[in-house]
Amino acid sequence: MIKKLIKKFKELYGSEGEIHTYFAPGRVNLIGEHTDYNGGHVFPAALSIGTYGIARKRTDNKLRFYSGNFEQLGIIESSLDDLLYNAKGNWTNYPKGMIWAFGERGMKIEQGFDLLIYGTIPNASGLSSSASVEVLTGVLIKDLFGFDVSMTEIALLGQFSENQFNGVNCGIMDQFAVAMGKKDYAIFLDTADLTYEYAPFKLENAKIVLACSNKKRGLADSKYNERRSECEQAVADLQNVMEIQFLGELSEEKFEQVKNSISSPVCQKRAKHAVYENQRTIKAVEALKRNDIAEFGRLMNDSHISLRDDYEVTGIELDTLAETAWKQRGVIGSRMTGAGFGGCTVSIVKEDAIDDFIKNVGEIYQDKMGYAADFYVVEVGDGAGVVE
Repeated sequence: MIKKLIKKFKELYGSEGEIHTYFAPGRVNLIGEHTDYNGGHVFPAALSIGTYGIARKRTDNKLRFYSGNFEQLGIIESSLDDLLYNAKGNWTNYPKGMIWAFGERGMKIEQGFDLLIYGTIPNASGLSSSASVEVLTGVLIKDLFGFDVSMTEIALLGQFSENQFNGVNCGIMDQFAVAMGKKDYAIFLDTADLTYEYAPFKLENAKIVLACSNKKRGLADSKYNERRSECEQAVADLQNVMEIQFLGELSEEKFEQVKNSISSPVCQKRAKHAVYENQRTIKAVEALKRNDIAEFGRLMNDSHISLRDDYEVTGIELDTLAETAWKQRGVIGSRMTGAGFGGCTVSIVKEDAIDDFIKNVGEIYQDKMGYAADFYVVEVGDGAGVVE
């Protein structure tokens, strides 16, 4: 793969100068959805699929971008003097946002670079292709220009650029998982203070199967920001009766005691999901430590039901995939993953049932939706870095 991309890079940009190679994974969140901006826990893992990057430093301030996934766009040119969001810039707003974010944090880049990327993450799948490109760009900026910045700081810069440059009010989970992933481990992250631990995620006789709904979604245009503001309104109401900063501070019992202080029934439902999902995530990691994968799967299913009924971010596509999965032989658990409004489900499926699972779920989905879902059997991989 890398050799092929280097060849393409030289065809596009010439063979002069030192070429550097990078990889940043996609991520799947196993449980803990829409908790990251509510000060709760999440449990993501980096994937073996992701974004490859080939880059070379320039002597001028020009930026040249090319994506093997959007070949029809050709080389998109910009410069360090033009670090403004531009819808016509398409995917290049993610690397430009990272250059801007580094500069805002006092790490100004004085020279441009040529970049070729190629992603093996399905576009708009909810597997964090945007965070993958952001963290990849952060790693290459650190490497090319020698900035002393940790992987955690790169993740935070990715979140900052997504929030302030690209206008998506996301939490820290996606960038953190992409930057900090570890092969065969998921990350149990407390988003309130960024404390984390690695939890082994090697399944015996089972695999992670992703089902991509192929419903395209744009986070900035979706109801994602609306959900976040509904949670913020719930916190504001609760602050009239208690000291609280995040919904993730509440237990289920405490929430039930104070929930009527949230004036809007809709905001109350959103808050219920955030509180209960946080507790589900804590319980799921405890179950995994006990090697109780059946309980982990049950909590995954409960997570989807809450996202469907209380948070209302699933839709017919994801519901069809998850609810069909629950009925299949060998399925331990299945739920939507990512922001919702399209994207993917994640299922844990016994290895001897995977072929039947893909066939049966695929046929039912095709019959109901009129178009196909795509399925990926994935491994848990390492976080972003330089590729030797």
